[in-house]
Amino acid sequence: MTEKKFLQSDLTHFDNEGRPRMVDVTEKDITVREATARGDISMDYNTFGLVKAGKMAKGDVLAVAQVAAICGVKETSRLVPMCHPLLIGGISVNFNLDEEKSRIEVDVSVKITGRTGVEMEALTGVSIALLTIYDMCKAVDKNMIIGNIRVIEKKGGCSGHFVREDLR
Repeated sequence: MTEKKFLQSDLTHFDNEGRPRMVDVTEKDITVREATARGDISMDYNTFGLVKAGKMAKGDVLAVAQVAAICGVKETSRLVPMCHPLLIGGISVNFNLDEEKSRIEVDVSVKITGRTGVEMEALTGVSIALLTIYDMCKAVDKNMIIGNIRVIEKKGGCSGHFVREDLR
């Protein structure tokens, strides 16, 4: 994989003087745009069992994490300074429970019809879901590890369709 050298003009969140700005998307085409992000949290085997069985003292961890992911997607522009507020068309949240590794993988997919992509919204949704899982389980397991948060697919807009190379 070759690395692209970026010029100041490639960094669209900066003006000609190098000061931060929100990108002007008013002239961009309105298209269907989708993004999916993924991340995971590893935990002790006993903690994993409690989450899977819905027996954590604070309640159904995955149900709360699902709602948290949705809220996170909707609040992205308030958390990430240069993100545009978006009218989200759809959000899906999926969990993959890997019992062998005591790991929960979270996928968040976001879809809109608009002028800018939704990668940041998908990444924020994953992050908030994982933080919620940590929060709800920390009383019994402080050694949990959150990681591997990344965009796995993006569709729409002028940059086209992207799928992570390790998924092809």
